[in-house]
Amino acid sequence: MSIWPTGCFADRHVLVTGGTSGIGAAIARAFLAEGARVTATGIDGAEAARAAGAMPGLDARVLDVRDTAAVTGLVSSLPGLHHVVNCAGTIRRGAEHDPQVFADVLDINLTGTMRVCAAARSLLAQSSGSIVNTASLLSFLGGGLVPGYAASKGGVAQLTKSLAIAYAPEGIRVNAVAPGWIETPLTDALRADAGRNAAILGRTPLGRWGKPEDISGAVLFLCSPLAGFITGTVLAVDGGYLSN
Repeated sequence: MSIWPTGCFADRHVLVTGGTSGIGAAIARAFLAEGARVTATGIDGAEAARAAGAMPGLDARVLDVRDTAAVTGLVSSLPGLHHVVNCAGTIRRGAEHDPQVFADVLDINLTGTMRVCAAARSLLAQSSGSIVNTASLLSFLGGGLVPGYAASKGGVAQLTKSLAIAYAPEGIRVNAVAPGWIETPLTDALRADAGRNAAILGRTPLGRWGKPEDISGAVLFLCSPLAGFITGTVLAVDGGYLSN
């Protein structure tokens, strides 16, 4: 018999930043399938329109998480809020050794996550809601080509733990997922490189690339009543990569 709490997301309002493409879109789709009302944001109107067309019922918006006023305005426009999933992010392989590029990556991936959490706090306190941030394998490992990305994701892990402590008195749980090597457009080049693909699969005990749906399942679990006593956790969803 299934222990999944059927209907636990029905009519709950979920905000997924970066939810119009990639892993974020899979998460938005999973919440919609569970009956949630989902607002998903993307960086431009064309991407938001494509997502809305592909996911009936999706409230797709444009949002730059570097813009504090825009973040605050979007959150305040919502009639209520139960769950926030921070997926908005960027990676600039090779360019991140430039301090300006480094700073911009941190502004989006780390400070952008904090902006959304801070803006959503009061609404989440009203609903005893939850937050799931997006960390990474590079929260734990270095990345020679991506010092900004790795630093930002290390920061997301520590931010998650810190906000879990700070927000707990208001009944808000704060966790993160740390995706491993996932099949998305961002990893197309790696999968096409026979040497890199073999090295990644060789270190992954489950022997395959992850799918966006592997991440959405973990996110729904962390937002569900089944995870009611879990906060401050950074959950690796990596096929065992970090265990090797």
